Amino acid sequence: MKKYIYSLLIVTALGSVKPALAQHAAYETIVDGVKVIVQPSGNDIVEIQTVLRGGVANYPADKMGIESMAMQALSECGTLKHDKNSFKDALDRVNASVYGYAGKDYSVIAMSCVKPDFDAVWPLYNEAITIPKFDTTEFSRIKQDAITNLRARESQPDASIEKMAVKVAFAGRDYAKDPNGTSEILSKLTAAETKAYYNSILTRSRMVIVVVADLDRATIEARVKTMLDGIKKGTPVEIKNSFFRVYNNSFNAEAKDLATNYVEGITSGPTLDAPDFYAFTMAMRVFYDRHFLDIRTNNGLSYAPQVSFSQGSLSFTRIKVSTTMPNKYIRVFDKLVDSTKKHGFTAAELADMKVTFLTGFYYKNETNAAQASSIVANEVLHGDWKRSLNLMNDIKKVTLQDMNNAFNKYIGNIVWVYQGDPKKVDPLLYKNGTLNNDNPVSN
Repeated sequence: MKKYIYSLLIVTALGSVKPALAQHAAYETIVDGVKVIVQPSGNDIVEIQTVLRGGVANYPADKMGIESMAMQALSECGTLKHDKNSFKDALDRVNASVYGYAGKDYSVIAMSCVKPDFDAVWPLYNEAITIPKFDTTEFSRIKQDAITNLRARESQPDASIEKMAVKVAFAGRDYAKDPNGTSEILSKLTAAETKAYYNSILTRSRMVIVVVADLDRATIEARVKTMLDGIKKGTPVEIKNSFFRVYNNSFNAEAKDLATNYVEGITSGPTLDAPDFYAFTMAMRVFYDRHFLDIRTNNGLSYAPQVSFSQGSLSFTRIKVSTTMPNKYIRVFDKLVDSTKKHGFTAAELADMKVTFLTGFYYKNETNAAQASSIVANEVLHGDWKRSLNLMNDIKKVTLQDMNNAFNKYIGNIVWVYQGDPKKVDPLLYKNGTLNNDNPVSN
């Protein structure tokens, strides 16, 4: 009876989750060769995100950070019509924002305002994209700020171990590049060089524009067309998904004088177009809970053990802990993985995670900015922005067997990195495993 009641509650909860993104009719249109995706919002907020595809594939390793600096300069260095102060003052008067940021696979230039101020903010947004000034004095200022932030981040153990893990795991791949660059590289960048780079990637062929607002179609198309008139067509850019396979366990250590030791592992995950993508997403959400319970609660090995599935053109699984007992951690971790592969997840875990995942997704996507970001990611990475609207059905389709199969398929050999006291860790435990099991990834 208890099991029946629990199942009924889960079904009821799933049925009560309403997809916030699907309450109004979204559509797409093409303006001068650029796809414009419009999601009516049902409120007075206007959120527009213009995407430039490519990300870290756009530049060589010795220019890491140049796209990030370009995105910052668009709103921080003024335009040919407004210096930095007058540009900021105009936005402040109506409490609006224009900003840009760079990621692994694409960059975004965004604007946000209330609908009555759209006519005042759009020209500023247009200027930032099409006629940025890249003022040398202001560029020097934001470059120094970026270098200071990088150095501060590099001094943080969590950030340091993540940077090391990515560099080791993805050596030779574009994903080894850090979009934020390094302090050494940034210090050499000039405003002129960065402006030239920005102009080289500002092409209609790289662009996608997402509008989350209650604006009429004619207005949107007219404004976008005006902006695109001065932007060259360019060569089409396609983001290709690649599969990350780990053939053997590996262990790389870096001696550091830290209060505790940091361990991070990177292994496989399904590509964005894989049929078991959502099954693995559910598997890793549940495994996060199991890992947390076993590592922190049951064994007291780490304050905040983490497991995550990083999704991009190269998707991967990340495991991270800080611990004073790295040898004991790997033994507990290996046993947990072995037990999960042998016995699988439970129907209750899957049912509960479906509710948790969907509720969290739709709760986070109540804002216009979050909705726009979700549409952007699905369009640029998955090639289908409507995935944002169909997520509930996709998650409902995941079965327990799907989830168990996905976990067994992708969780195998791991690239391990370590920062801390080298005397506290036995590399062979990480290289050879503690259970003498060979679980290679098959695809």
